[in-house]
Amino acid sequence: MNIIIAGDGEMGAHLATLLSGEKHDITMINSSIEILEDIDNHADILTIMGNATHISTLVKARINRADLFISMMHVEDPNIVACILAKRLGAKKCIARVSNIENFRPENKKLFKEMGIDNLVSPERIAAIEIVNLIKQTAADEVFEFSEGKLSLFSIKLDSRAHIINKSLKEIEKEHGKIDFRAVAIHRKGKTIIPNGDTRFVLGDMAYIVTKPEGIDQIMQMGGRIKEKLKNIMVVGGGRIGRNVALSFEEELNIKLIEIDKDRCFELSDILNNTLIINGDSRDLSLLEDENISAMDAFISVTRDSETNILTCLLAKKYGVKKTIALIDNIDFIEVAQNIGIDTIINKKLITASYIENFTLDADVAAIKLLSGVDADVLELIAHEGSAITKHKISKLHFPKSAIIGGIIHNHEAYIADGDSQIQDGDKVVVFTLPSSIKKVSQLFN
Repeated sequence: MNIIIAGDGEMGAHLATLLSGEKHDITMINSSIEILEDIDNHADILTIMGNATHISTLVKARINRADLFISMMHVEDPNIVACILAKRLGAKKCIARVSNIENFRPENKKLFKEMGIDNLVSPERIAAIEIVNLIKQTAADEVFEFSEGKLSLFSIKLDSRAHIINKSLKEIEKEHGKIDFRAVAIHRKGKTIIPNGDTRFVLGDMAYIVTKPEGIDQIMQMGGRIKEKLKNIMVVGGGRIGRNVALSFEEELNIKLIEIDKDRCFELSDILNNTLIINGDSRDLSLLEDENISAMDAFISVTRDSETNILTCLLAKKYGVKKTIALIDNIDFIEVAQNIGIDTIINKKLITASYIENFTLDADVAAIKLLSGVDADVLELIAHEGSAITKHKISKLHFPKSAIIGGIIHNHEAYIADGDSQIQDGDKVVVFTLPSSIKKVSQLFN
């Protein structure tokens, strides 16, 4: 695909670099010479210095040849203007980054469509939804649902509580009989392993598992996890993410929200009716103690500063908080944060890239997820009539070695995949793949 990306920060640059690795023709428009020079040094991307709301810049980028135009600037209004201009100048499809949640109402999305904007994306909205799902499924470190929960992807860090340490997948199945899940990946010492039946789990592994709903309890038991019932939650950061998380839970849970900016606290008080809003610095130990942090069941830090989010989550762990979630914008910090004890990392660049990558694959993609701290994707692909994936049983397919099929949804029923599974026309298939194989995998479903 010929893709043009407009940005003014790291998110647009990250997306451009990611997509360039998948053999797309990428053009990056940015007003920062430093960002463009960095992109030139790390990826095969055409860079143009300029403003994407200027017609001359779009014409210079050959917008009339674009299969996809993505505007990822920090401020919403320029993204909307850039997409409207791009569509009028010939871009086939346009995606705009927006911040106002009202824009996602069906009637408003229809209005944007009429103006030429095909899709909207809000990193903050996606991040808030992920956090809400994690709070609902307390025992997992990361969770993503496919086909309305018929299949789910769980990640669990294996610590001393896990009952499967030093056991292979064959031994686990022999010990427990039929299981309703499949291990699709293990992240170990910075490397991602696609497991086979002889692969053994070791202490410190991050295990990625595709499961049916009935397999969740079994996974949690094997991982030594207990599903906690949460009652008290502390949220640090009153921006869009923190506000949306508090809105989602304030009617059913006790929420305390700490925000350092006094003016924002007043704004939040007009929006949140059953949340205790505290004006203060979350790095202040005396403040955390005064607000009874040791009584919290979950601690969520989503300020704009990654270091603050890491530090405060570590402090929460020190006080005995069961579940910690940190927003980390610097991708280089993710693995370090996981290794020092933070339960779950949220990264806006990765979750936004997951959404946008849907529009760049050849196959019919129902869902896609880029995983935090792991150089891998999980996709839900639809098998079409005559596609190679439907020709043979899984064991007989020429499937890439750096990818694995986790589960199949056939006639609205979920099945855990094995070598004897036969994928049929119209099936939805959950696939875990390293980036090197994503194109080969998608071609099998065409």
